[in-house]
Parts: sequence; C-alpha cells; structure tokens
Amino acid sequence: MAKLYFKYGAMGCSKTAQALITKFNYEERGMKVMLIKPMTDTRDGLNNVQSRIGLSAPALSVPLDCNLYALYAGEYRSSDVIIVDECQFLTPEQVDELGQIVIDFNVPVLCFGLATDFLTHLFPGSRRLFEIAESISEIKSVCRCGAKATVNARFDDNGNVLYHGEQVCLGGNGRYQAMCRRCWLTRRAEQEAKGIYT
Repeated sequence: MAKLYFKYGAMGCSKTAQALITKFNYEERGMKVMLIKPMTDTRDGLNNVQSRIGLSAPALSVPLDCNLYALYAGEYRSSDVIIVDECQFLTPEQVDELGQIVIDFNVPVLCFGLATDFLTHLFPGSRRLFEIAESISEIKSVCRCGAKATVNARFDDNGNVLYHGEQVCLGGNGRYQAMCRRCWLTRRAEQEAKGIYT
C-alpha cells in the first residue's frame, strides 16, 4: 500500500539532496516521477530543485491555489510517485489533496521539508503533514556545539540572530543556520545583554 511520507529536519540536513536521490532511485528502475515544489520557493529558479551539495533537477512549481489532486489526476496521472521539496510551504488543503492521491490512486507521495520556522513554530503545511502522514521520519542535523540541531536560526546582515519577523524569508547558508535550542536561547540572552533586540 502506498503512503504519504513526511521527511523533515532542520536546515542543512540534506532534505533536498535526499529528495533528489530518491527521484534518481525511482527513475533508475524505470518509474516516472512527478517532482514538485511550492512556488513560494524561488531561490534556485522557479522550475528547479537544487541541493546545497550541487544536485539539481527540473521540477514543477505549483502556486498555493493549485489543486494538486486535479493536477495529478489530469496531466500527471502516468507518474508512479510524487516527490515534494520544501513541503512546509504547501497549504493544509494541498497536503490533504496529496493524501487523497495516495488513497485513490495508490501512489506514494514523499514530502521533504522543514517542520518549524525560525521562531520554532510549525509551518501550516508541516502541521498538516504531522496530522495525516502515514510515515513520519526526521532527517537529523547537528549544531556547531555538537548537539542535535532543531532550530532554523535566521540571521540579519550583521550576524545577529533574529527573533522577530515574517514566517517566510528565503535564504541559504548566509541567512540561516541550524542550531540546538540551547545555543539559540543562549545567543538571544547574549545579544540582549549587549542591548541588541532583534
């Protein structure tokens, strides 16, 4: 039986690389892959998925008002598997549509993305995946101190960790860093002791 999978982790844990390796594995066995990403993610081009280690592949960029069930049932029905990168940017409705594809068409859907934002709050798409996915697994990452990284710390242009702002702000290694919660909170206390309130 096919499943809805949610594979999540902090930034830099190789989520996108694993999504692309999974795509390669399916294609190597002669299967057709529907690779999609939410249109919110424009860092590496609208119709491209690229990992930090240099792997890349063309992808279908879907807007937030796209009905993924209708999209798959129409022109992409011949796909044997759906792989979603940056799934945290999906709407809860789109996650439900992916879940219905699994049930109605017996097609596996593998979603790769973040669980939480830079303030440790769940993204709406990730929350819905935690609620309905049949398989949930964490891709682990490490903080600079050696502890498990769970926070996607966002930095300003002066190297200060930000503790306020909009949930979505695209960026790579220069804007974000995976940290453990202890280091994240310690950094906040250090900045506030210096009068830096971000």
